[in-house]
Amino acid sequence: MMPLDARDAPLLTLLRVGRIFAPEPLEATDLLIADGRIAVLGRDLTVPEGWPVRLVEARDLTAVPAFIDQHVHATGGGGEGGCGTRCPAITAREIAAMGIGTVVGVLGTDGISRSPADLLAKVRGLKAEGIAAYMYTGSYRVPPPTLTGDVQRDLAWIPEVIGLGELAISDHRSSQPRQDEIARLVSEARVGGMLAGKRGICHFHVGDGQRGLEPLRRLLAETEIPAEQVIPTHVNRHRALLEEAADYALAFAASVDVTAFDDPGEEGLSGFEAVSRLLARGVPVPRITMSSDCNGSLPEFDAQGNYIGMRVARNTALIADWQRLVREEVLPLDQALGLISGHVARVLGLHDRKGRLAVGFDADVTLLDGDLQPQQTFVAGKRLYARDVPA
Repeated sequence: MMPLDARDAPLLTLLRVGRIFAPEPLEATDLLIADGRIAVLGRDLTVPEGWPVRLVEARDLTAVPAFIDQHVHATGGGGEGGCGTRCPAITAREIAAMGIGTVVGVLGTDGISRSPADLLAKVRGLKAEGIAAYMYTGSYRVPPPTLTGDVQRDLAWIPEVIGLGELAISDHRSSQPRQDEIARLVSEARVGGMLAGKRGICHFHVGDGQRGLEPLRRLLAETEIPAEQVIPTHVNRHRALLEEAADYALAFAASVDVTAFDDPGEEGLSGFEAVSRLLARGVPVPRITMSSDCNGSLPEFDAQGNYIGMRVARNTALIADWQRLVREEVLPLDQALGLISGHVARVLGLHDRKGRLAVGFDADVTLLDGDLQPQQTFVAGKRLYARDVPA
């Protein structure tokens, strides 16, 4: 068999690991990958002599579905304090080093100097480097900036566009959209998604304004829009908002997205605290997801709304909070994996090919050590990161 570092890419890859969580634990310990997908799961698999196969021996590691981050400022966020406060773009290595195989790019406050076209170019660049990358069309603004001039056309004709977002509500930086504008945009995304065979979700940035989730509660109560079409994020921005998010999830059988803040501050909760609290309130595990908001800005404003400073978010907190949920036995590993893989795939409409280790699914695999630290990351069968190999 060919060594791992062979220059010529083999047609097959055989991973031999200690355990496999698919996310449920499997008896299998070997994964055979062909054409970017999982071809066989089993034990003591062999390949005929002479076949072009790369062997990866990792008996001390556990294979899990590669993580999915549904909220990444791929081109960088920020700008609330002027052009000198724009955040940097993220790199493929920064993504893969955290065990993440799939990202969804977003625009935030700045939909002027950063555009959907800029984001699409970055997404395609990440794809060229091996990351599975998608994007939301739009930004905080209403009406949203688009690629084709129309939300439905973006969803129908641009393969990488899987939804609309991040639309801002309950935030002084939002466009203060009326209720009818919100309903129209969600409807546009839903129909555009239907025409393209996509979920067509609307990913909502929720600020710390007093209205909280009221616009989304009204949307689901007053229209025929199903709850699966709208995903509120940053719901752990402060404690009252998280309590409202729990009520919202329970009342509408809706999903909510927790942000793994680097520093939640005095008012907010960490991703670990937020997930723990939602579970204590009785929110079903499949209705909770986690994302990083990485390379976005963490601006600070005074009581009058004046900008006073900013930090850049990272994706390291996402993995750290997730690890803590398992280590402190808030959730067992198989259930915790859904927070950053399977449940996210379902929310995004990618569950037919991502979020599981199963025959026919994309060979997106993260290998974890005993401390749940990502050691290797494979996307479509290609190794993008190995901890012991320098960048």
